[in-house]
Amino acid sequence: MKKLIEYTKILRSKNAGPLFITFDLIFHNKEDMEYVHKNLKKSDIASAYEVDESKIEIIAYSVVNSIKITFPRKCISGSIKDFDIYGCQQHMPLANIRL
Repeated sequence: MKKLIEYTKILRSKNAGPLFITFDLIFHNKEDMEYVHKNLKKSDIASAYEVDESKIEIIAYSVVNSIKITFPRKCISGSIKDFDIYGCQQHMPLANIRL
């Protein structure tokens, strides 16, 4: 089993507005993208981020060998409890999921 990050060329996180976080997974080739899309489970993401599985969206863009994952942030971007206002430091729990 390899870590998810080992399949990607780029794996990054960012805000999708103040209420959502989104992850871009860009792959070297179609085979890796299809493998990850087939084997990455919402339950693994939910566990890594302590988020309700039903709130997770996984969208594959096969034309450009990429996947986008989006779910609600735990707190609103910029709020007093927020520790990453831009959402750009949230990718490592996803990167370390084993497939």
